Amino acid sequence: MKKKTKLNFFACAMSIALGCISISTTAYASDGTSYVYDGYIYDADRNVVDSPAAFSLERVIDTDNSGGIAIQGIDDVCTSSDGRIFLSDKKSGRINVYDSEGSFLQSIKAIWTKEGTIQLDDDGNQVTLKSPEGCYVHEKTNELYIADSEAGCVVVLNLDDYTFLRKITKPSNMTGSTDFKPSKVAVDEADRIFVVVQSSYEGIIELASDGSFIGYYGVNVPKVNLIDYFWKSLATDEQKAQMSKTLAPAFNNVAIDGEGFVMAVTYDSAATDMVFRLNSKGENVIREEGNTYIKGDIKTEDSSQFVDIAVTDYGVYAVLDQRRGRVFIYDFDGEQLIAFGSLGNLKGEFKTPTGISWLGQKLVITDSTLGCAYILAPTAFGKAMLSGSEEYYNGRWDEALVYFEEAVKYNSNYEVGYTGIGKNYLMKDEYEKAMYYFNLGGSRKYYSKAFYGYRGLWLKAHFKIIAVIFVILVGLLIWSEIKYNRAGKAKA
Repeated sequence: MKKKTKLNFFACAMSIALGCISISTTAYASDGTSYVYDGYIYDADRNVVDSPAAFSLERVIDTDNSGGIAIQGIDDVCTSSDGRIFLSDKKSGRINVYDSEGSFLQSIKAIWTKEGTIQLDDDGNQVTLKSPEGCYVHEKTNELYIADSEAGCVVVLNLDDYTFLRKITKPSNMTGSTDFKPSKVAVDEADRIFVVVQSSYEGIIELASDGSFIGYYGVNVPKVNLIDYFWKSLATDEQKAQMSKTLAPAFNNVAIDGEGFVMAVTYDSAATDMVFRLNSKGENVIREEGNTYIKGDIKTEDSSQFVDIAVTDYGVYAVLDQRRGRVFIYDFDGEQLIAFGSLGNLKGEFKTPTGISWLGQKLVITDSTLGCAYILAPTAFGKAMLSGSEEYYNGRWDEALVYFEEAVKYNSNYEVGYTGIGKNYLMKDEYEKAMYYFNLGGSRKYYSKAFYGYRGLWLKAHFKIIAVIFVILVGLLIWSEIKYNRAGKAKA
């Protein structure tokens, strides 16, 4: 009896061990990608549709591979065209630089001159980074911009050797109540500098290339509370003065797209929009041609909390949701390409995601709590998704068609892929094929466009038959009228 008990115990132990091995092996798909990054999209009925992973974890950048430099927290990330990665560590007051593979290159703390001497400020003190919250690479002028909130300035360095070029402090002609404490920074092709100050309701600070103040940029419209509006309309001036004011929501981060438009995000729940593409007037002109509004998750009680945005030269942009640790990727038309990521303790999951940047087709995402950056490489599905969007944006329809067809092979429920195929046929005036794929993609708007084109071609092809039928019908109508009138006269 005891022997049998021991055998049963041994069998149970083996079953548990095998189960654990089975569970651990199911952490990865057959192609080696982690299920941590399995994604989803919203279909035409705004239901969640699962998707295979578009990205996989390639490398983790942390203290262990930073040349002995302790990373205390990463608040922002930017990349250069040659593949360098710049991480802003606000707590330690450093910008750490890595190559495209995540290998450590240099840490920037003290600022040096071109001659190799220590850079001094007007008071004769050494210029050092104090609390860099944001960074931006301006390829046109070969410059690295660093937003140092505690120092109240933007430090500009040479991109090649990181030597001092200039320091932008509060402009003498700056108006408004916003304190000049730069948190994030971006520079457009006209060398205009856009500075984000957290909690500023006046908008993004716009500076000229010499650092002089131009004005506040960007219209962030707050939601209107109808009840408050009603009571304020009845209140006296004294009562209105005691009521809380409705202020414009603050922007949280900023980027420049391939066409020179300023893109920005906010996580203020009082904002009407969450993602912005601002024109020269500061108005939001972002395209929303997809099945959902660009607000991240749409079927949740708490809205997404966007803290950063990264945009490619071909209009695809990724926004980072700190609340749920998710990345939402949209194309130029506002079609949701994929959403993925989560908060948790598994490798590749987030605690407090803070920054995101493109590195070619790869993504670099930072986490301040974990003190690390993840380099995510696209899977075969992700490459097809991004390459199709790029080719379509650049007007190469045939090449785009190949990539979109590849994408739907990896995911037969990928409505965005079918819509992409339909768009290519639409551009070629192959309306019937376009209608077929737009129907699969659930795109009512583009299906209507294809239908109008198809109807026009059909009418043109059958114009003679339609004209003959029309003449016959008119003739029959006239003949019946004549016959009716003759019958009436005969009775009279």
